[in-house]
Amino acid sequence: MRQPSVIARRVAAASVSLVLAAGAAACGPEDNDAESSGGDSTPHKGGTLTVLNSEPQTDFDPARLYTSGGGNVPSLVFRTLTTRNREDGAAGAKVVPDLATDTGRPNKDATVWTYTLKKGLKYEDGTAITSADIKYGIERSFAPELSGGAPYLRDWLVGAADYQGPYKDKGGLGAIETPDDRTIVFHLNKPEGEFPFLATQTQFAPVPKAKDTGTKYEEHPVSSGPYKVVKNENDGETVLLARNTYWSASTDAERKAYPDKIDVRSGLDASVINQRLSASQGADATAVTTDTNLGPAELAKVTGDKELAARVGTGHFGYTNYIAFNPTVKPFNNVKVRQAIAYAVDRSSVVNAAGGSSLAEAATTFLPNQKSFGYEPYDHFPAGATGDAAKAKELLKEAGYPNGLTVTLTHDNAQNFKTSPEIATAIQDALKKAGITVKLQGLEDNTYSDTIHDVKTEPGFFLSAWGADWPSGGPFLAPIFDGRQIVEDGANFNSGLLNDKSVNAEIDAINKLTDLDAAAKRWGALDKKIGEQALTVPLFHPVYKRLVGKDIKNVVISDWTGVLDISQVAVK
Repeated sequence: MRQPSVIARRVAAASVSLVLAAGAAACGPEDNDAESSGGDSTPHKGGTLTVLNSEPQTDFDPARLYTSGGGNVPSLVFRTLTTRNREDGAAGAKVVPDLATDTGRPNKDATVWTYTLKKGLKYEDGTAITSADIKYGIERSFAPELSGGAPYLRDWLVGAADYQGPYKDKGGLGAIETPDDRTIVFHLNKPEGEFPFLATQTQFAPVPKAKDTGTKYEEHPVSSGPYKVVKNENDGETVLLARNTYWSASTDAERKAYPDKIDVRSGLDASVINQRLSASQGADATAVTTDTNLGPAELAKVTGDKELAARVGTGHFGYTNYIAFNPTVKPFNNVKVRQAIAYAVDRSSVVNAAGGSSLAEAATTFLPNQKSFGYEPYDHFPAGATGDAAKAKELLKEAGYPNGLTVTLTHDNAQNFKTSPEIATAIQDALKKAGITVKLQGLEDNTYSDTIHDVKTEPGFFLSAWGADWPSGGPFLAPIFDGRQIVEDGANFNSGLLNDKSVNAEIDAINKLTDLDAAAKRWGALDKKIGEQALTVPLFHPVYKRLVGKDIKNVVISDWTGVLDISQVAVK
């Protein structure tokens, strides 16, 4: 899950959509009791669940989806080797078996991972799911015409860097072995203790070779999950799912599959979605959204209405909004200038600009404050909630700027409450008190993204954000701070251009660990170490507040996605 413009497309959990508080667990509706859910809070099978979304469920092909934990709507159709634990809060940040009997068996150095499939797995047509189908599903994700999924497999699998998929290369990937119908073995280039997290992505969904229709497969992908695709119109704008009668709950401990049908309607304006959920008339009474938050004004209205407030789900996802520096651009090559800005920032005003404390929580660490990431509290430049202008001026003087300085802050013109004008203005106002004059440079969304992620055009001082591909410090710290991931000709996310051998070595050492709790502690310590260099100024973690229809039951929101898990919802 990546920078804001990509997250909306890639993180299926929230569209990316996409949060946290120290020690706070995500939760469902604030008062999801029998009274607020129609008198009987017990979930039952049956009925139709309506999904009202802004973004269409495009590219509904497991090869093309960029998901974490199997995604949300995709997870109803595509099962994977592993998946996320479907529980509230921190418990939901764990990886658990799905098609496989366990989360994977590594060799001694975590370069070989072996999985065994459960018995009795079937597709929607009743045919058996085999390990060869999973191998084929992964191989087709390498086909150029089916691009869009996460890049890890190409990087991690032995000999996969130049593989072009099964349509061009019939030989397949030698790095994936299937010694029998229930066993699949992966050979990796280097130790990867977090391979079980990767195996939650939809590229690990089985695809029967005989039913593969290439780029048309998204119109009717063959289901391995509790629901099958009945209709997919206008590239995911309207998707209708019905029960897959060959799915068995005895092989799937995670998906509850209560509704008989799932009716997904997309391309709707966010305000319309919230109005419809608020009114809960007709089919909207059993409706949810997987990608639309309540805005500040809407939240104020909802908070004053007891019935509506009882239908608001609160979620936290691993995501950090921050100031980024390019230390090759003056004056940001001077660490004292970067430190001065870190002291000068008024996080309370930034939080207000992001919608207030209900929708954003101040951050002083780059890693989100969840246990699964290895969160270790630190604040290298303690300035309180409103900043320390005096300390900032002192550092500027030491840096050779006793009379202050003038800098340009680049931001996105999109009204996203993340990297937008409101946030930039809050920073501008705070830095002025420290003698730093900030000129604002607003860019249109696509231009902004292209500019800040190209080493040739990257500004010295700009707003950015990062979301996790899975709940761990690895996919959070490595893309931003691993010097070997600096991309000279393409999309680069290591904005500080950090290439520290000790940091790189520690990333490699942590990747060897298959004890994820031990790895988490090391990620937290590494975050603290990197933070001393002031290459970023963490600002806040967003919080999701989303309405559900009045007849929705069994709301589960985990720290993996931060949003309602559609596989748990009941409408009766």
